[in-house]
Amino acid sequence: MSKLSIYRISADGNIRSIDTIANALAQKKADSYLWLDYHQAGREDLESLVEPFGLHPLSIEDCVDANQIPKIEDYDRNTFIIFNALIYSNGELHVDEVNLCIGAEFLLSVSGKNAPHFDPLADIERIVKQHIESVRKGPSFLLHVLMDFLVDRKFDAVEAIGDELDAAEEVMMADLSRSKPEILMDMRRNLLAVRKALFHEREILLKICRRDCSYIPEPAIYHFRDIYDHLTRFFELAESYRETVTSLREMYLTMLNNQMTRASNETNLSVRRLTIITTIFMPLTLLAGIGGMSEWSMMTGPDNWHIAYPAFFLLMLVIGVANYIFIHWLEKKSPNH
Repeated sequence: MSKLSIYRISADGNIRSIDTIANALAQKKADSYLWLDYHQAGREDLESLVEPFGLHPLSIEDCVDANQIPKIEDYDRNTFIIFNALIYSNGELHVDEVNLCIGAEFLLSVSGKNAPHFDPLADIERIVKQHIESVRKGPSFLLHVLMDFLVDRKFDAVEAIGDELDAAEEVMMADLSRSKPEILMDMRRNLLAVRKALFHEREILLKICRRDCSYIPEPAIYHFRDIYDHLTRFFELAESYRETVTSLREMYLTMLNNQMTRASNETNLSVRRLTIITTIFMPLTLLAGIGGMSEWSMMTGPDNWHIAYPAFFLLMLVIGVANYIFIHWLEKKSPNH
């Protein structure tokens, strides 16, 4: 369900809420401008703004279509900007589009298309009132306040991802079995989304700072340069975190491979020990099978058992020791030893 808030902001810093667009246009004054803030606006809501505000049909299409990349478009009666709002919560990155349309006497903001369960411009009225000394100068200064608010929330999202990245690294170094590689994959995907938004938004601010937008006067350009600096810093931070994720994935695979190699070596050592034991006892088992019990008594005579059996056991012991020495000698001569 769409929600519309209309404000008339005068040059003396007075912010007045108005119930309908018709009343807002009827109360038009030379020293004031309108701010229309839509949440989950429909096509019909926006099409009603074509005549009074000169909203371009392509702008309406961008407002109602989801997953648009940030961009800036200049039209005859206004300039249209798509900006991204980012909120990071419980390991999930929420991305919403904030469509901004600035004209000579108005500013339109439309949000809530991609992520209707949260409002990226929630509490923005309080922020605007805190910056009323700047906002009263014109819609370009209000545009700066809105964009600066969205950029600050981007930093909160990037910082939250960085904190989770540090926690994942600590878990990996402490106990690899508790580490979850799927978390790193989610972080990488989120950082790619952040990087994509910041990359295109830097281009928007670059065009504004070059004075390509006729509705943003030169006195306001310096404020937008500050936003551009913030976006550049956040972009570099996101790139750094993305490289850290790649390093942690490689580290995880290396540590996992080391654990598997260690387990394989232990298994090989156990098999080697069993092989040696089998090799030693194989000829002894053969001798015991041939000359044991009644057969051995028949070969030596029943009356000589008290001498024959100890001699037989001694022979088996000598053969076993000789086998062990021979195997040990072979291992020393082996090139892989």
